[in-house]
Amino acid sequence: MSAATPLLELRRINQVYGTGKKRFAAVSDVNLALKEGEFIALLGPSGCGKSSLLRISTGLQQPTEGELLYRGARLKGVNPHATIVFQTFALFPWLTVQQNVEVALKARGVPAKLRTSRALDLLDRVGLDGFETAYPRELSGGMRQKVGFARAMAVEPELLCLDEPFSALDVLSAEALRGELLELWMSGRIPTKAILMVTHSIEEAVFMADRIVVMDKHPGRVVADVRIELPHPRPRKDSRFLALVDKVYAILAGQTQPEHIEMGTAPGEPGPTRRLPHVTVNSLAGLLERLGEMPQNRADIYQLAREFEMNSDRLLRLTEAVELLGFATITQGDILLSSLGETYAEASILARKEIFASRIRRLPLFQWLVSLLRSADKNQLSWDVVQKALELEFPPEEAERQLDTAVNWGRYAELLAYDDSNAVIYLETADAEGARS
Repeated sequence: MSAATPLLELRRINQVYGTGKKRFAAVSDVNLALKEGEFIALLGPSGCGKSSLLRISTGLQQPTEGELLYRGARLKGVNPHATIVFQTFALFPWLTVQQNVEVALKARGVPAKLRTSRALDLLDRVGLDGFETAYPRELSGGMRQKVGFARAMAVEPELLCLDEPFSALDVLSAEALRGELLELWMSGRIPTKAILMVTHSIEEAVFMADRIVVMDKHPGRVVADVRIELPHPRPRKDSRFLALVDKVYAILAGQTQPEHIEMGTAPGEPGPTRRLPHVTVNSLAGLLERLGEMPQNRADIYQLAREFEMNSDRLLRLTEAVELLGFATITQGDILLSSLGETYAEASILARKEIFASRIRRLPLFQWLVSLLRSADKNQLSWDVVQKALELEFPPEEAERQLDTAVNWGRYAELLAYDDSNAVIYLETADAEGARS
């Protein structure tokens, strides 16, 4: 392999799920090259295909189209030079810490004596010397994840893939483990040649990676490749660190488009259907109220994330929601309250309901749902029937999430009602009477 040949290369990767009319593009035309010595973070909102790309990179999943090359050779099947660490610890509770590490070596056919010495050495490297005979139930979350890292390292992988490995930990444990992984990686105390990490935390990506590959969703695609040239360690309060975080927020938040583009089309119609961001009305109202307190009703999205102590994925869903409803506009990483948003933030409880109702009536997905109910007997349909209709447009899990959001927003606006005892959605009286008149 020449020095210019990437360790891992993904070419024109497409991943489609489903069959027939129910086909959904999870990943579209992704190209990615990872060289020896690189630490790349795949960053993006939930549902953008990050984890699918990680599984494809390890050979655990075959793409619908495209090819995977490792050291310049096309790879088919599981990549023997790669291993993956998941966000859940996936330890065997009936095995000790040492046995959990040795099980990976046993699967590779390593003799028992070598398994023991290698497992003990790795546990020492990750700071678990003394816990060899402990069981997973005796360990904290951070310590259990260290066992996961040791088990992954036991097979001496050239490529280490991490699927949100810190997201299941408390804040302090996650921070400590990030630092320890970087220390192992930069000191050369692990055999790994490159790291590919999936995350939805912008700060985590800037703190750890050499490059950030930014993805967007519907379908999952690469929208930017940001090189991080800050030396380690990277102080989070450093102006260059903050500028990079702000830059990535701006890329993910995007720019407010003309209304016909922002709105999208209804299910079943030509063109992309704009999904409803899965957020609560209370959270949305809280964001608008805070923006109304800001100078010129304007805020840096990254600064809001720090103030709210909210992860980027959740905050970006909120900013997407207020943008979709016309309560705010987004430009260059800043969010600006619109006059309508200002009115909503200052309005009474009942006035807010009326404003919100007027806005969601304009959304194509909501119009589709109301039209469906108006044409139904007694203006009502079972949840399952509506979800099945949405599954012609979205994967089942997303269809359920879209319906859940639409019903919650519709109930708040007093346009829809829902009977949980028999799982029936129906129009509120005024809309139902409008349908009959």
